[in-house]
Amino acid sequence: MSYFDAASAAPLHPVARQALLASLDEGWADPSRLYREGRRARMLLDAAREATAEAVGCRPDELTFTSSGTRAVHTGIAGASAGRRRIGRHLIVSAVEHSSVLHSAEAFEAAGGAVTRAPVTRTGAVCVESYVDALRSDTALACLQSANHEVGTEQPVAAVAEACREAGTPLLVDAAQSLAWGAVEGPWSLLTGSAHKWGGPSGVGLLAVRKGVRFAPQGPVDERESGRAAGFENLPAIVAAAASLRAVRAEAAAEAARLRDLTARIRARVADVVPDVEVVGDPHRRLPGIVTFSCLYVDGEALLHELDRAGFSVSSGSSCTSSTLTPSHVLRAMGVLSEGNVRVSLPWGAAEEDVERFLAVLPEAVAGVRDKLGAPGSPATPTAADARGTGLVVDALGRRCPIPVIELAKVIGDVPVGGTVRVLSDDEAARLDIPAWCEMRGQEYLGEEPADRGAVYAVRRTS
Repeated sequence: MSYFDAASAAPLHPVARQALLASLDEGWADPSRLYREGRRARMLLDAAREATAEAVGCRPDELTFTSSGTRAVHTGIAGASAGRRRIGRHLIVSAVEHSSVLHSAEAFEAAGGAVTRAPVTRTGAVCVESYVDALRSDTALACLQSANHEVGTEQPVAAVAEACREAGTPLLVDAAQSLAWGAVEGPWSLLTGSAHKWGGPSGVGLLAVRKGVRFAPQGPVDERESGRAAGFENLPAIVAAAASLRAVRAEAAAEAARLRDLTARIRARVADVVPDVEVVGDPHRRLPGIVTFSCLYVDGEALLHELDRAGFSVSSGSSCTSSTLTPSHVLRAMGVLSEGNVRVSLPWGAAEEDVERFLAVLPEAVAGVRDKLGAPGSPATPTAADARGTGLVVDALGRRCPIPVIELAKVIGDVPVGGTVRVLSDDEAARLDIPAWCEMRGQEYLGEEPADRGAVYAVRRTS
């Protein structure tokens, strides 16, 4: 079995396992006590904090360990925005932030604050100018991820941080995906991370708050971790997290080059071995181990099951794999195809032969799913299209991704060049996937029209 979902959780690093086992024996006592066992635990905690702070690029007394990366984000946004309440109640986030940031933004908005969501390009990157334009005199905080968790695109953090510094606004950077590869550049004010992203144990997050940043911890204040993280520290896990971060950083340059070559191979070959594929994310400014692509006429959940049976663990941003049946907010913000989406995120030490085997298995897996769905090129199946004047109407109500696009593809040739096809759909993914299909197929997307149920998506045949 080949595990290709390291962006969700990286396998435990051998150094983390060794440190965890050792600290279970040495670091079980309360580090706030003065007796021998407490002093030993305090020494381990202080050493872990110093090592982690060095890797992050901050002072040890600026670093707090939390119970998760999500908790670090929630604490950081709540504390920084509350500390600057007198400045104003305006928050800036990008449209592709991790859900932990977006959930905090929603809570901020529900409490009466204003939120600006900066758009991204088709590669998933924000424009520095969008943050500059969004900065206001009442902006309490800006947030920007260092690199995207779904498509791997790196963000212009240093430039945005400099713009925020000039405006006197703190910038919180979610660095969960990038900390394994190096420190975040630029004058950021707050930074968060999560140990299970770099091969540490789950249940350890970090929050760095630079000196001088106004910060007001929310909720009952605990005497531990500068009042920013209540409860007894999970010392063995913290020690293991610090040890693994130091270990991966020592190998980062060589491993980054190796993984970048492997993901570049996937990016180049997927489009050759699988027809009707869109590779998404920035091809150059990206994390070493992540490559994401979307396949036309494919159900994402079915494809993930096929790949799992073939021995590959990957993830997806397709709405088909979501309980809400809505496409990934990242793919939606980028305006790219969401159906049949696959994210391959290679772990440390991923083998070249496993990547080659994946590329050999993928075409058959995609073809099998398309065949089951009756996609174009498969044996003909009845369509839901009816003639309406000079065009066609495809009734895809009640049918989920990717069926509306499949039905559109089947009938587009039945209208003359210049004719229109209207797709009636109540699937949220159709709003994203039909325009993306038009761009891939060179057809003209005319827009969305209201309907009693769902919406009508109009397409003009151009060739």
